[in-house]
Amino acid sequence: MLDKVDIVTKDIITSDSIQFKGAMLDYDSNCSTGDKDYLLPKLAASLRKAKTIDMAVGFLMESGVKLLINDLKLVAQSGVRIRILTGNYLNITQPQALYLVKEALGDKVDLRFYNIKNKSFHPKSYIFEYEGDGDVFIGSSNMSNSALTSGIEWNYRINKNKNLEDFTYFKNVFEDLFLNHSIIIDDAELRRYSSVWKRPKIFNTLEEVEDNKEEYGLVIPLYEPRGAQIEALYELRKCREDGLDKGLVVAATGIGKTYLAAFDSLDFNTILFVAHREEILNQAEVSFKNIRPNIKTGFFNGGNKDSNKEVLFATVQTLGQKQYLCDEYFKKDAFDYIIIDEFHHAAAGNYSNILEYFTPKFLLGLTATPERLDNKDVFALCDYNIVYEVRLKGAIDKGWLVPFRYYGVFDETDYTKISFKNGKYDETELEKALMINKRSNLILKHYEKYNSKRALGFCSSRRHALYMSKYFNENGIKACAVISGEQNEFSMERRVAVDKLKTGKLNIIFSVDMFNEGLDIPQIDIILLLRPTESPTIFLQQLGRGLRKYKDKKYVNVLDFIGNYKKANLIPFFLSGNLKDTAGKAKLGRLPKEEEYPDDCIVDFDFQVIDIFKKMMIEQKNIFDLVVEDFNRIKEDLKTRPSRFQMYTYMDDDLYNVIRSRGELNIFNDYLGFLNKINEVSEGEKMLLNTKAYGFLNTIEKTTMTKTYKMPLLLAFYNDGNIDLKIDEETIFKSFREFYDKPSNSVDLLRHKSTKEYKDFEKKDYLRIAENPIKAFLNSAEDFFYRDESYFCLNDELGQFIKNPEFITHFKDIIDYRTRRFYKERLEKLEK
Repeated sequence: MLDKVDIVTKDIITSDSIQFKGAMLDYDSNCSTGDKDYLLPKLAASLRKAKTIDMAVGFLMESGVKLLINDLKLVAQSGVRIRILTGNYLNITQPQALYLVKEALGDKVDLRFYNIKNKSFHPKSYIFEYEGDGDVFIGSSNMSNSALTSGIEWNYRINKNKNLEDFTYFKNVFEDLFLNHSIIIDDAELRRYSSVWKRPKIFNTLEEVEDNKEEYGLVIPLYEPRGAQIEALYELRKCREDGLDKGLVVAATGIGKTYLAAFDSLDFNTILFVAHREEILNQAEVSFKNIRPNIKTGFFNGGNKDSNKEVLFATVQTLGQKQYLCDEYFKKDAFDYIIIDEFHHAAAGNYSNILEYFTPKFLLGLTATPERLDNKDVFALCDYNIVYEVRLKGAIDKGWLVPFRYYGVFDETDYTKISFKNGKYDETELEKALMINKRSNLILKHYEKYNSKRALGFCSSRRHALYMSKYFNENGIKACAVISGEQNEFSMERRVAVDKLKTGKLNIIFSVDMFNEGLDIPQIDIILLLRPTESPTIFLQQLGRGLRKYKDKKYVNVLDFIGNYKKANLIPFFLSGNLKDTAGKAKLGRLPKEEEYPDDCIVDFDFQVIDIFKKMMIEQKNIFDLVVEDFNRIKEDLKTRPSRFQMYTYMDDDLYNVIRSRGELNIFNDYLGFLNKINEVSEGEKMLLNTKAYGFLNTIEKTTMTKTYKMPLLLAFYNDGNIDLKIDEETIFKSFREFYDKPSNSVDLLRHKSTKEYKDFEKKDYLRIAENPIKAFLNSAEDFFYRDESYFCLNDELGQFIKNPEFITHFKDIIDYRTRRFYKERLEKLEK
């Protein structure tokens, strides 16, 4: 799917806006056959005078719903009852069509699925009752573009007053089906259906018909949400209704995230769009102006310092500097709505400065690849509030991106001879190993198999990209390198190169990381991966460059040249789109099954590559050694010994998934003990070992949590670092109220009937829910907690430690770690 889409403004567009070429619009005729007389105008005329509307259609498609939705919206506002019964047989009904209905009509529509299994549901009927009359349209038209406007479809009108018996018969059958053989499509059912929906093969034909604009056209070209954008917009609105002030949308490259942000920001006055490349900002401005042509836009970057604009596009490198984050330039609440594009970068310094300074009404993070980049946890920045998610596999399965044909080619480069430190190969040694004619010839020969017109090649460094450009040119292939810094005869400025590739004056561009993001060349038909790729983020970004839909493009070829580099055996799992516990699966030595890859994709590894994967499985290090190695990596990155909270945040995902369920290896069950085992404890911490304080810390590290209630209770004892041994009801109340004032903490309260009105809670209500963790601690940790009249207390023996800096630090660290872990595990439960 392209970023460019076909419609949206605030104006109401009805079926009157549609021009039918050569159509005979006879509203009084009972017949419509699709031969120049179409059903849509007759339905629209009936809609506008209806007092009740009932529809039973085999399937709903986005294209058909869009033709009727604004007419439906207009009559719904006047109180007309609307009921729609549709089928989910063979997945013809598109989830985004259902989302579109729910978004436009809300609780003014009763939307249901026919629910009798193994029984087909093919009615096409539209029942309208008017003041003193009514009509039923029965025939062959489902709710799709072609069925209502351009196809040969036979439909007949039965008038209530002229044929009461037949009208009543159809009406009664509808009532029975709707009331007795259906399930309500509520938000939960909507999400369930969307999560399992795959594009049926029949859509190969259907979509060609639906996209045919020859028979009719809109009076003016507009922009509107489509596909995943429709679904995401609905979920974003719902999340704000739940009181959340930030959210992350994870959507594969090519879904149109910039347009999504533009649509979602329509109800906000001042908007900030932050990205790390000028090109992304320029493209974003065009998208926003397509949606809101009259807005005032500006840029905040090295050359411009605009302000007082409705939409400001800022580079993170400039805006993120502390000198600009002050009242002189911007007040903290200067923006109602902030968008952080490519949000996986947001853990970096300047992004953090922006996130910490501004206080928008809503913060939207956009990314295709939220997995940790440079060992930072992106999910945590949005408190694990993923509002909407469609990953690579889902986007291909739903037909929003083209499939890939992936070929893992054996590369005999020996990576064991290249120095490796802190997660990276030595760049100079790596260049030398990759820049040899034998390897380049292997790449060229495979490239030549596929008759490519437009290709991208991803290299390890500037010199490598220039070398590949030179080699291809010398062999008659029009190539260039797009790199930063000094240029030469084999390189080109980015914009010039992209234009030449689009127009066919170039066959291939070689780059390093410059095309990972912000590139829109849907014509690309082949991707060459010419470097060791260990990060799922970078791998999926580069793969995604070729997956955009374009005219007759059926798939993209991917050539990956694989040697024995570290983590090469994770590639099959990157391709499957299932990044959960990839290391654990790779250790078992099995490749994903064919059905685990996206639909219609081909994955083919040379047998020598499979041998590499098996050898890597055998050579896996001891798990504890890997944990210590990761600890040292994080320590070097942070320039300080990592706390529990930091270790949990930055630890390698795959490694954590291996240790989390293995008690003896899970360092978070006894972090102080782990630090002692690897000689990383201070003298002060040594004094805590084998004491009552150590036992207390270990107990709250491992305490069970089904809700967050224990955390505000512990924070009440913590008292901003001035630990109290006794807390009264007033202290508990204030701690709970402060904790749940933060929207991300309140998610669990919102989701339960007894606490969903927490914003109206009084002191007694907070004390009521505080009783749960109090009783839990008294039952499971009686050595450390007790009650004394109106006080809840810590064991008196802990009194000698409450001024100890190490004890205070570890106490707060555990609270922070357990809160973050709860967010993450809550997200994982929602994904299941």
